Amino acid sequence: MEYLLLILGFLCLIIGFIGSFLPALPGTPISWLGLLLLYLIPEIETNYWVLSITFVIMAVIFVLDYIIPAKGTKKFGGSKYGVWGTNIGLVTGLFFPPFGFIIGPFVGAFIGELIYNYRDGKRALKAAFGSFLGFLASTFIQVIYCIILLGVFLGIFFRNLEVWF
Repeated sequence: MEYLLLILGFLCLIIGFIGSFLPALPGTPISWLGLLLLYLIPEIETNYWVLSITFVIMAVIFVLDYIIPAKGTKKFGGSKYGVWGTNIGLVTGLFFPPFGFIIGPFVGAFIGELIYNYRDGKRALKAAFGSFLGFLASTFIQVIYCIILLGVFLGIFFRNLEVWF
């Protein structure tokens, strides 16, 4: 049972890391679940401080993931169409590697803004840039957090090597 929890925890961290890029997967909660699964192993002493602090940080980042791109779009004069366009462009861009992941959100935001106001291409370009910057900032924060959780997971694993061998 311990090995199953260990493997599931590690898989959650990997899926969470991937989810930090994809809008369809909640990356930070899945990564945190991986850490929780590690602490559910009976031989590993549960550190409630680590779980609590990482949970609060995860919750804040999860909420900010929805706020940052919208704020970026609004700051540069965009609309909800730009935010939706960013997410649709990201998913579409995944089918066109390696640059679709980067170009897709920008093009999606631009098209979304043109749908909102097709007469003002300059404003649409500015709003698309803001939406793209918000997306990059949010993704960067999530990736860093998932890497930190992976480090915590590995630190706990190596500190408890006698459990495994």
